[in-house]
Amino acid sequence: MKIVVGLGNPGREYSATRHNVGFMAVDELAGRWGVTGWREKFAAQFAEHRGAEPVLLVKPQTYMNLSGQAVGAFVRFYKLAAEDLVVVYDDVDLPAGKLRLRPGGGAGGHRGIESLFDHLGSDAFARVRIGVGRPPEHMETADYVLGRFAREERPLMVEAVKRAADAVEAVLKHGLAKAASEYNR
Repeated sequence: MKIVVGLGNPGREYSATRHNVGFMAVDELAGRWGVTGWREKFAAQFAEHRGAEPVLLVKPQTYMNLSGQAVGAFVRFYKLAAEDLVVVYDDVDLPAGKLRLRPGGGAGGHRGIESLFDHLGSDAFARVRIGVGRPPEHMETADYVLGRFAREERPLMVEAVKRAADAVEAVLKHGLAKAASEYNR
């Protein structure tokens, strides 16, 4: 079994924000796979895709900075390792729309990822980072990521979310190294 986690914040006020591109990518996968029947467990929404290998789609409802609580509970309950996770999230250090796949590494100041480290005791999970760009000079990073996309950014980000879902499917099918060689261009 694998778990695909999209990081984001619950609630309508956050649904179309930069910080919620992880949720958007998980929703894209659910739509592609015909996954319905979302349930709640461990302070998260989750649904199961029964393919060649079962995949849980998980959207923590703890707010971004506490995401590790929900994810850690799923990992422990299903007796999985950090290596069985694929985590999709926003990254202000990447240009808007750019993807970057990688195994392990630091959090880069992303508090949702820091929370995962705290609750998993490991950084050995696959990451699909979706670039949302840097905030303007006059704006705090938190305000920027909690803001909605500008009209001109929307088509780029819709495409980035679709490519992130493609990348997750490639990780699940071919492994992270092969997927990264394709999507990290």
